[in-house]
Amino acid sequence: MFRISRLTDYGIVVMAHLAECRDDDSHNARELAEDTQLPAPVVSKILKSLTRAGLLISQRGSKGGYSLARTPSEIPVVEMITALEGPVGITECTIHPGACAQEASCQVRDPWQRINSALHAALDKITLADLAKPIEPESPFVPLVGIDGTATDRMKLATKALE
Repeated sequence: MFRISRLTDYGIVVMAHLAECRDDDSHNARELAEDTQLPAPVVSKILKSLTRAGLLISQRGSKGGYSLARTPSEIPVVEMITALEGPVGITECTIHPGACAQEASCQVRDPWQRINSALHAALDKITLADLAKPIEPESPFVPLVGIDGTATDRMKLATKALE
């Protein structure tokens, strides 16, 4: 199964929170832990990794803290995952060529590498801004012209939605 770690998931939650703040203020680790309801030691570890990767800026002092190094639309998901997990790869040979003794005769190596490239490209197109904006739930009702809210109109809406 392909999945990101809990630490990476939490890291993206912290990044999305910073993106939603929409201010240039720095936020300290304790505030971020409280705001995201994540354990403070975990948040501190995440912030250090993201700063090392150049995704966050760390400022010391009484008004210090962390802020995004770039705008949310300039930070692709693949960079956040790489900062917290390491290179994106669905098999060992897509990350480290030569790591597998079967590599030279493997019939599925090239297809896996194409799949990995497609995954990497997809994660590169999705940005922090995409993750930070709220998703509008789809309404189960289809709007109809001339609805006045009567029971007949509600029935028409429900029937139309099921079509």
